[in-house]
Amino acid sequence: MQPAMVAEVRSVTRKEIIGNTIAVPAKLALENSDLLGHVLFALKHEGVNLQVLAPVLPKISEPEIRSAFDASPNSQYLRKACFLWEHFTGQVVQRGTAAIKQAYIPLFNPKQYITGRGVKHPRWRVTFNGLGTLDYCVTVRRTDSLETLLGKNLLQKAVEFTDSLPKDILNRTLAWAYLHETKDSYAIENESPNDNKATRFVELLKQAHSPRDLDEDYLVALQNAVISNVFSKAASFRIEQNYLSDGLRGALGVTYVPPTAEFSRALMDDLMALANHPPEDVDPLVLASIIAFGFVFIHPFMDGNGRLSRFLFHQVLCQRGALQNGLVLPVSIVMRQNEADYLSVLQDFSESARRFWDVTFIDVNQFVFEFKGDESIYRYWDGTRCVEFMAKATEQAIEHHLKQETVFLARYDELYRRIDQEFDVSNVDLSRLVMFCLDQNGKISKHRRKQYQYKVPDSVFDALEAAYQGFVK
Repeated sequence: MQPAMVAEVRSVTRKEIIGNTIAVPAKLALENSDLLGHVLFALKHEGVNLQVLAPVLPKISEPEIRSAFDASPNSQYLRKACFLWEHFTGQVVQRGTAAIKQAYIPLFNPKQYITGRGVKHPRWRVTFNGLGTLDYCVTVRRTDSLETLLGKNLLQKAVEFTDSLPKDILNRTLAWAYLHETKDSYAIENESPNDNKATRFVELLKQAHSPRDLDEDYLVALQNAVISNVFSKAASFRIEQNYLSDGLRGALGVTYVPPTAEFSRALMDDLMALANHPPEDVDPLVLASIIAFGFVFIHPFMDGNGRLSRFLFHQVLCQRGALQNGLVLPVSIVMRQNEADYLSVLQDFSESARRFWDVTFIDVNQFVFEFKGDESIYRYWDGTRCVEFMAKATEQAIEHHLKQETVFLARYDELYRRIDQEFDVSNVDLSRLVMFCLDQNGKISKHRRKQYQYKVPDSVFDALEAAYQGFVK
């Protein structure tokens, strides 16, 4: 897939960063056949892109990479190349140097990428500090936008906010959040859940706070809980190929093809291991985002993947202790309100992956799928935009939805109390009138006044409006 940064020969005298391009002078250009030269150039100037390195490194012979290392045993880029070459080929570089004495070097530069504390590999004195393993690794680049969002400590602020709420307001806010996260998660899939579906999903969200590792049985049980059609309930991870379609007839309508059933099972093992045993010192918001999107990209079930991915976002946050007091973040509201941005993040990966599949239309809902790419596109992907999107969604969920709802509830209680003390109005009628007043920013419409004219005196309407104006000034 297209890397986030690409290097091009430009009319410059030295290396320059121009937008998303690394402009280099012609004197630095390499021969097309010099694969090792290109690998070393990439490691030095472009970062670590395992999606490219995994299929390229095995094309370099052992004598070539051994000779290069023996000639420059102090090169950190050759040490990284040799470390990765041994993993991706399953062979050993027969180097002349018995032991390396230099200090350990991180595979991913912590100044460029979000990284974990890492695992040291003594043979090449390289620390693998990626998000995952060398079999499944997501890269998240330190963009200015992401650094700003993570620097706000959004999850800690959410905990502090809920800690500050009176218990009754907290409980009612949480009830609102669970219900809206449920309804909007279904709405993203163009569904409107009935009361039974909504209740099941609310209970599912509450499970996120219970300590539990991810495994196949658990995810199957969760899938069964969000799917009402008995014929769509899974007994295991899928055993057939699935795909996404925009509704158009034929192969052109196929918009995304996830990995094959067998490969998806292997990827799910890696994804669950990352969720259950994440690298140390990684922000829970980063981890939850890549687990949620990674799950969607793998698509391990024939149905229910989207809803489960949004559950997993909360589940990971809860398991890492980042959400407390029973809190759930109504991020699905934000995702639905910013649907174009959400789809753009998904399509960033799905449209690129689609190019590596030959799809042959046989009959209605019958296709033949042939993968023409390398497994590395599913094993190693750039999660930067995914994390940026979920961090923004988290901020909006807290600032523009949770906090607004607590204000709404506090105003509701105050309005109800004031009018109830002064007038004799039935609880049902007063509750509805207070809601109408709040929904219309302190006004009772002519329609509502007419609707309730024989139930309450006009003075109630005026008192409601006056009370509202009194505490919003």
